[in-house]
Amino acid sequence: MPTPTPMRDPETRGLRLVTVLLVLTVVSGLIDAVSYLGLGRVFTANMTGNVVVLGFAAAGAPGFSVPHTATSLVCFLLGAVAGGRLTARHGRGSRRSWARLTLAAETVLVGASAAVAFAWPDAVGTQYALIALTALAMGMRNATVRKLGVPDLTTTVLTMTLTALAAESRLGDGTGHRSPRRTAAAFAMAGGACLGAWLVLHHGLGIPLLIAALASAVLALVASGRE
Repeated sequence: MPTPTPMRDPETRGLRLVTVLLVLTVVSGLIDAVSYLGLGRVFTANMTGNVVVLGFAAAGAPGFSVPHTATSLVCFLLGAVAGGRLTARHGRGSRRSWARLTLAAETVLVGASAAVAFAWPDAVGTQYALIALTALAMGMRNATVRKLGVPDLTTTVLTMTLTALAAESRLGDGTGHRSPRRTAAAFAMAGGACLGAWLVLHHGLGIPLLIAALASAVLALVASGRE
């Protein structure tokens, strides 16, 4: 009798989570370029920076807005709540399905922000709509990434990643076994921010948001559940 072919684990089908999260780090750079350069010096992915910006705005520093920054922070937290609920419902099941569901939600929210940017670029409420939609998406994603627990790839902040890169380098304690991943994360964020800034300065807000939505959509289709 022929030997039956072993079934391949569905969790292993698709792109590894390390690669997925590196691409999402690029997307974060794009989104923060849009928000900081195009929406009044506010971050919608990097909440560490956003809390600092809120302090600047509260002190009356020119060029910063308390309403814009507060909107971003509140919507990010609401997105994180939604991400937490999603984790509670699906987190014990397939990592692949759970990650793809979150990425699909991010695609919808960021895609909606791109549509708003193209349709009503000069409307009074456009800035608030873009801040709210992208912050919601980033909050939901961060809640999921936190639970996935892939080391050194938070996708939106680099402080601890850069700390580990330096502290565990040959000049530090010499144990930096994940240094390539950490270096890649730093370059991914910088690359996304550079591309996003260039697109915002030369083509407006819609195109970088559309690219971010398309990237999330592709990842939603190809992400696996393996690190």
